Amino acid sequence: MNAPLYNTEILRLAANAPAERLADPMASVERRSPICGSRVTVDVIVDGDGRVSAIGALVRACALGQASASLMAANAVGQTPDQLATMRDALSDWLAGTGTMPEWPGIEVFSPALPHSARHASIRLAFEAVAEAATIARDQRLAAA
Repeated sequence: MNAPLYNTEILRLAANAPAERLADPMASVERRSPICGSRVTVDVIVDGDGRVSAIGALVRACALGQASASLMAANAVGQTPDQLATMRDALSDWLAGTGTMPEWPGIEVFSPALPHSARHASIRLAFEAVAEAATIARDQRLAAA
């Protein structure tokens, strides 16, 4: 028997999806899924070492996209742009069936979504947005130094 796609943990995470943007972010990136219309906007501030020090987000997505944004936001602070890009790529590979489950707290909750490729884009959105936003913010900080 397959695990339900929308389980209690997915719904709990979705209910706690980030809903506040930063007032003065160093970078903001919006990602949208053309398949389902889900949209995630992520704002970041990075510190002098290039690590994410603050994050904000606005999530207009299905429960899977909301849950993904919740997991991303709960663990992105302290990460470097390279670490976030590695996670983005590992998540994409795992969902596509070409990689192993990424090391990110709670990511196993998306295991029931693996056979549902139409849902993968929504799960990836927040991780794509935060990786790009962190890279832009780091590069801007380096250029200003």
